[in-house]
Amino acid sequence: MSIEEKVVELLTEKNYHISFAESCTAGLCSSRLVNVANASKVFNAAFTTYSNESKVKYIGVNPETIKEYGVVSESVAEEMARGVALETESEIGVGVTGIAGPAGGTDTKPVGMVCFGFYVNGEVKTFTQNFGNIGRQEVRNASCAFVFVTLLDLLK
Repeated sequence: MSIEEKVVELLTEKNYHISFAESCTAGLCSSRLVNVANASKVFNAAFTTYSNESKVKYIGVNPETIKEYGVVSESVAEEMARGVALETESEIGVGVTGIAGPAGGTDTKPVGMVCFGFYVNGEVKTFTQNFGNIGRQEVRNASCAFVFVTLLDLLK
């Protein structure tokens, strides 16, 4: 059984619904979820909020949070996860924002840095992973792998 299948199974058992707000992964995580048969029982919605404006308009990220912490931050990932869950009436919300590269990194926020937010029934946990400058698609793949491993852990 794949990790995505395990996540769908746990969501189904708990009668939970999930929604995603993805930036650097651009829908890859939600796409992996719908590879699973019966994902429609647990999957509510996904937003690819690539621009700052779309994060603010569609999932309720506070523009002051972006201004203070930067769009690639645990604070923004937290607001993305909470916002998408509340907007779609889901028990689970996932927010992903990062720098896939090959450009865009800085000394404090290098290429390969990705921030994650996981909203689970009103509580949000955040994480930052630095996957390194391993290539754009590999950062995206590693980010989605982290999402599903973390979901599995949080749902158990």
